[in-house]
Amino acid sequence: MRATIWGSRGSLATPGASTLRYGGNTTSVELRTSTGGLIVLDAGTGIRPLGLSLAAEHPPQIHLLLTHMHLDHVEGLGFFAPLFDPTCTVTIWGPRPNGLPLRDHLAAYLSPPLFPVPFERFPAKIEFVEVWEDTWEMDGVRVTSAPVRHPGPTVGYRVEENGSSFAFIPDNEPALDAGSGLGLAAGVDLLVHDAQYTAGEYASRVGWGHTSLPDFAAYVREADPTRTVMFHHDPSHTDEELEAMEQTARDLAGRETVDLAREGIEIAIG
Repeated sequence: MRATIWGSRGSLATPGASTLRYGGNTTSVELRTSTGGLIVLDAGTGIRPLGLSLAAEHPPQIHLLLTHMHLDHVEGLGFFAPLFDPTCTVTIWGPRPNGLPLRDHLAAYLSPPLFPVPFERFPAKIEFVEVWEDTWEMDGVRVTSAPVRHPGPTVGYRVEENGSSFAFIPDNEPALDAGSGLGLAAGVDLLVHDAQYTAGEYASRVGWGHTSLPDFAAYVREADPTRTVMFHHDPSHTDEELEAMEQTARDLAGRETVDLAREGIEIAIG
């Protein structure tokens, strides 16, 4: 498998001179299977350039795994080019939000007055599957979802293929539940995990659903992945501040296999 990061910022897109190295788009990751299958994790603003990169490919099937419905994880979906391709089937997997089904929540966002085109007019075939604590097979890979500690119904994912494994947990607060998502993360080749706050910042943000660097380091030591990527960068953090956080995380975890997520980076898994 191969992962490409198209957006790694949390909470709010932050374009500008201070975010050039690591990017300002909100969360979206492309995962390619060994057979060419296309899985997309989350639909923040990073999904727009991903969609543009697929223009010449016209993929017939895309699996979109949503972790939750907060805006920074779905705000790019209406600008995802494959939704305008009538030959493409987009299957959207995600947790059922409180109250209405997943489809109804997304349709409300991707319709007037919040979006100019009614959801029903997207040319692609769009399917929905609601998940929670589930495991399933698709396109030759095994996917597991499980709830994690974050406000509102939220899941993380583990994807496995031919002995290789990848875990995606972009929003998580292990300070309130040390075991949250560990079943997904344990022993994976690549872990992409929330690392939004310094210890000082977290002190005034308990309950917001994100991870401090000391808790991130403890989580990495417990999960013991081969490689870890720090994700969901705070919108207030500049490139220089992120690099200082990276070194702190490495020191606290006692590992050099911890890196910052950066837009455009491709990572071979396994």
